[in-house]
Amino acid sequence: MKEGFSTIINYLGGVDPSPFFVLSLVPYLFFLYWAQKSSYIPKISLWGFRLTLLFVLMTIIFAVIALKVYDQELTNIDPLHGAAEAFLTLSDALVALGFLKIRQKIVVNNS
Repeated sequence: MKEGFSTIINYLGGVDPSPFFVLSLVPYLFFLYWAQKSSYIPKISLWGFRLTLLFVLMTIIFAVIALKVYDQELTNIDPLHGAAEAFLTLSDALVALGFLKIRQKIVVNNS
């Protein structure tokens, strides 16, 4: 049993994840299309969801820079990794802020 599990893990470790990242953009783009049409998603949160794509783009750019300039993976170059993560932090903050504002409106309206 343990050998079979080890074989599966070794096989999965050798699979290139790049196509999965590209494929994951398809449902996310459908989500953005739906969210844009929906009246349930706050505009600030919608911008946060859109900025997640900027995070993905910047992560790719910084990963290429880390590889070409430093011959390292992005996670090993702290300034570039931190800069990429800053875009994720910004997008997450906008998503949270938009939904917090809606929640506050609901609480105020129910008072």
